[in-house]
Amino acid sequence: MPKKTFTPEQIVGKLRQIEVLVSKGKTVPLACKEAGVTDQTYYRWRREYGGLQLEQTKKLMDLQKENAQLKRAPATLTLEKQILKDIAEGNFLSPTRRRLAVQHARDRESVNGTPAGW
Repeated sequence: MPKKTFTPEQIVGKLRQIEVLVSKGKTVPLACKEAGVTDQTYYRWRREYGGLQLEQTKKLMDLQKENAQLKRAPATLTLEKQILKDIAEGNFLSPTRRRLAVQHARDRESVNGTPAGW
């Protein structure tokens, strides 16, 4: 069964739909089935998005994405630094390949906003 991804707006809508069905006397499993989600998904969403308004939900999702990007940034920079250090110290590259690697690093730095001339 393919995994469906819901937008924050859809999640809030599904939670409200299930709450309305439960208030009309239906059981939670039956209301979840009518809404097209599993009980486990409903309880997870309720825990995560329960008291949030739509705008707050959007902001939460944006902050989670930004946080994930910020967590990946140091690892990427550390890896690039180690590669450049290995290239500069080692003799495992031919002079032509070393020149190309340094040129690539300079081009990449100039794209990221740092001046190209080291």
